[in-house]
Amino acid sequence: MKFTTASLAGAMLAGGALAAPRPGLAERLEQRGVFQRQSQPPSKIDNSGEENGVLLKEGSGDSNVQYSNNWAGIVRDKPPASATYSAVSATFTVPNPTATDNSGDMQAASAWVGIDGDTYTKAILQTGIDSYIQNGETSFDAWYEWYPSSAENFDLDLSAGDVIVAMVKSTSPSEGIAIIENKSSGKSVTTTLSAPSSDATLGGQNAEWIVEDFNTGSSQVPLANFGMVTFSGAQAKTDDGDYGVNNAQILDIQQNGKVLADVIVESDTEFSVIYQ
Repeated sequence: MKFTTASLAGAMLAGGALAAPRPGLAERLEQRGVFQRQSQPPSKIDNSGEENGVLLKEGSGDSNVQYSNNWAGIVRDKPPASATYSAVSATFTVPNPTATDNSGDMQAASAWVGIDGDTYTKAILQTGIDSYIQNGETSFDAWYEWYPSSAENFDLDLSAGDVIVAMVKSTSPSEGIAIIENKSSGKSVTTTLSAPSSDATLGGQNAEWIVEDFNTGSSQVPLANFGMVTFSGAQAKTDDGDYGVNNAQILDIQQNGKVLADVIVESDTEFSVIYQ
């Protein structure tokens, strides 16, 4: 069964499987020593004074490349004049994570789409998936979040290699919808979200497609080797029209002076984030 952005919008209007807390997630996270999964705005790194070649995107003269401690992907950081971003969507495949060392500690990576959180840091409306590996065992979760609240999980089974369509849509600055369809299983989930406070409303100033090294509490989970995540059909909607990723901000993850996640743009609607 083929799902498209149009079918996503229809599913949101018609209603789908409602999100519901899944007891197993809390237990699994507690077993991993993790209590709250939460995204954070990008922690950007100023490399303007650096001469170290590792900090430069090889083969690229793109002045829009920046480095972040936790986000890799593409951000549209300015909406068109007299408009705001109201929906963001993309298709990607659940990666099969591998450990970067033999410690046995939990490692993870997240892939998601969202509205706001980059230059507009009061809120992020987002949805996506997490891929975990610990002691050689992998597991996966689908989730939604209205930052600064922590993420809540969808009741949706995932496996490495599943093709996912993710979308968020704001219906007002204080209300929105998150939906994920697993094209491989034919299952979909959707939920309606509200701003957690009057100080956390959306501005519609940013549209994002991100692989993240996310937080649990005040600490980042060690980033797993996620291989490659390709976002296709990347689209941001405004009242002024639809936009892809051309001429948008590119973010690579850099930690301890090393680039860990690199972005390669294929077209206006497709790009890949590659673990280095």
